[in-house]
Amino acid sequence: MSKLQTKIPTDTWLAAPWDEYIHIIENPAYEKAKGYYHNGQMRIEMPPVGNDHASDHTIIITAASLFAAIKGIPMNGKDNCTYRKTGFNDAQPDVSYYIGENANAIPWGTSIIQLDIYPSPNLVIEVANSSLADDKGEKRLLYEDLAVAEYWIVDVQNVQVIPFAIENGGSRRITQSQVLPGLAISLLNEAFRRTRQTDQSQVIAWLLSQFQSEK
Repeated sequence: MSKLQTKIPTDTWLAAPWDEYIHIIENPAYEKAKGYYHNGQMRIEMPPVGNDHASDHTIIITAASLFAAIKGIPMNGKDNCTYRKTGFNDAQPDVSYYIGENANAIPWGTSIIQLDIYPSPNLVIEVANSSLADDKGEKRLLYEDLAVAEYWIVDVQNVQVIPFAIENGGSRRITQSQVLPGLAISLLNEAFRRTRQTDQSQVIAWLLSQFQSEK
């Protein structure tokens, strides 16, 4: 067994063959770990995450789901779900959504979502507290390769959402969601600012009023 298998640095990208990555991520010692694989490199992220990450994680799920419900947009969300292209790519984003005609693309009973069989999610979200550079860098390239339609990074420390539309193998910054039409990113940023001043229920009530007023 190699040193890589016996003592694995976490939260960094390491060169590793696919089979070795799978051996590691399936080890019971890493049952709660998040795994990523891209361009012959793997990244293992271990819990726990802190209060700030967990709180922003809750708000972004609530905001996206609430908007879709109010606007009548079909949606199914996934929390820490694994997406895999066997031999090439693996990802476990903080949050992901199938939206519109793809809302019910993944049948109940599915474990790991095999992207050789099923479509990629329409929206992927990573909550970045200490991992911002990686989320903007290698993970963004990973989601470009997986042909995710839209990728958001929740920048916890700077209290903002950094959104990208992914198309033609690349990505570009956007100010309004394309997969959730009518959702301005500035509104999400204001919601996150409000979480630093008041409790989440008041922020959610404010979001509800904003989304309803835009009907």
